Amino acid sequence: MANKAISNESLGISSGKKAFRGKKTRIGIIGCGGICQTHMKAYQEIPEAEIVACCDILPERLENMKEKWGISKGYTDWKEMLKKEKLDAVDICTPNGVHCAPAVDAAKAGCHVMVEKPMAMNPAECKKMIDAADKAGVKLAVGFQNRYHDRTQYLKRAKDAGKFGNIMFVKVQALRRRGIPNWGVFGQKALQGGGPMIDIGVHMVEASHHFMGEPKPVAATGMTWTYLGDKPSEVVCPWPGWDFKTYTVEDLAIGHIRFENGAVMQIESSFAAHIKENKFTFTVMGDKAGGSWDPAEMFTDLDGTMVNLSPNFLPDCDFGKLFVIKLQNWIDAIRKGTPLTAPGTEGLMVQKILDGIYRSAAAGGKEVKID
Repeated sequence: MANKAISNESLGISSGKKAFRGKKTRIGIIGCGGICQTHMKAYQEIPEAEIVACCDILPERLENMKEKWGISKGYTDWKEMLKKEKLDAVDICTPNGVHCAPAVDAAKAGCHVMVEKPMAMNPAECKKMIDAADKAGVKLAVGFQNRYHDRTQYLKRAKDAGKFGNIMFVKVQALRRRGIPNWGVFGQKALQGGGPMIDIGVHMVEASHHFMGEPKPVAATGMTWTYLGDKPSEVVCPWPGWDFKTYTVEDLAIGHIRFENGAVMQIESSFAAHIKENKFTFTVMGDKAGGSWDPAEMFTDLDGTMVNLSPNFLPDCDFGKLFVIKLQNWIDAIRKGTPLTAPGTEGLMVQKILDGIYRSAAAGGKEVKID
């Protein structure tokens, strides 16, 4: 599964509280839609985990969980599930607007928590979740998978070894040419908190911020535009027929983040932009070297010569494998007391970046402080 390069010890993250003693970790799933199915596939490769119950507001999804995965205990209210089932942990796979409340309730019930990205709708909700987990002494993990990607780890190893020197600038791109989701509630701001910036931009933001060493963000500038998603379209595209009538999020968001250490991050994220092709990557400029995430490369000077360095081999880190790695890290933290690679505190830091961009955009692009 994961190679030694991405072990918790190599990332220098401190261990959590007490270790788990049960034969298997009894888990309840909250939210049984699309991303839940990816989690369920990953759990098939984690023998220490046992999914004993699930919760969703749609009965047909509970029936699907029973038929597809054999989960017979289904609930439409997570509070009832927490009360009736003897759970060790919950895995929250709901829309963004329904992350905070079940996470807090689960922590109060003594359950460890995994919550899908982004952590919540805003930093205040993230703080509530962290406080509840700390008070209960449970592990709170955020579903950031790209920090486990071998490209991220290749660059981070080099950064930690001093190969990049001082990181001055990082450019993040999560861009779709015409990829507005035509399922779920991704176009509804009240339930998601925003559009591409909070949905797909977060992936590259968290990976690049992790690479940088998690510097503290202090200020944000941002702008957002909606020009295609709220209108009917006859343009042939991979995901046609989205619900333009309920579309209230941005098509394109641009952000500029200043960090306490002087570094700067620029973020570009779109559901629908007039560009040549989709792009998911980040690039970095340091005073000793630069680099890119996709393709995985470094640009530096060697023996009086400008050179481009690329790895001869990196393991194939597909989408499903990344979910196995991140869920295994959470299960190990619960059972063995080993470190969480993506704890709630990391989720809060990323959320502050996203929130700062949206707050600046709402203020007409003026710079806003990040506390």
